[in-house]
Amino acid sequence: MSLTVSYCTDALADLVACTGSLYGQRHTARFFFDAEPRELRWVLRATDRSVEVTIYEFADVAVSPGLPDSDGTVRWRSVHPRPVFAHAVLDAAQQVLAEHGEAGYRSKWVLHPFPAGPVQDLRRLHLRDDACELPHDLSRP
Repeated sequence: MSLTVSYCTDALADLVACTGSLYGQRHTARFFFDAEPRELRWVLRATDRSVEVTIYEFADVAVSPGLPDSDGTVRWRSVHPRPVFAHAVLDAAQQVLAEHGEAGYRSKWVLHPFPAGPVQDLRRLHLRDDACELPHDLSRP
């Protein structure tokens, strides 16, 4: 599945930060991507060692923030072990940075810089808690 989103929301930073928030006491994290005029609402639910990802689509981002998830259309639902999901989010962020660099990211995303701090935070939590055996690029944020 491919989704196109607007530069008006800090999409990558929200995905990275909400993934990181699942390492604490928080069991559900929500954020949205502005897909003008649609809203793509992500709901991450943590259970023991898994993350359920559900993406809901709403027709109008101007009115959808107050609507319950059940009013949206499910565009994607999947469940992943937390280490696999967190690693995939980190890997995607690294690929974006490698392809565009910080300046290129800023020129494409306009309102938001590359989320180096949230990426570092998620990497620290992932390496500390997940016993991930996949390779990690520790040379970049």
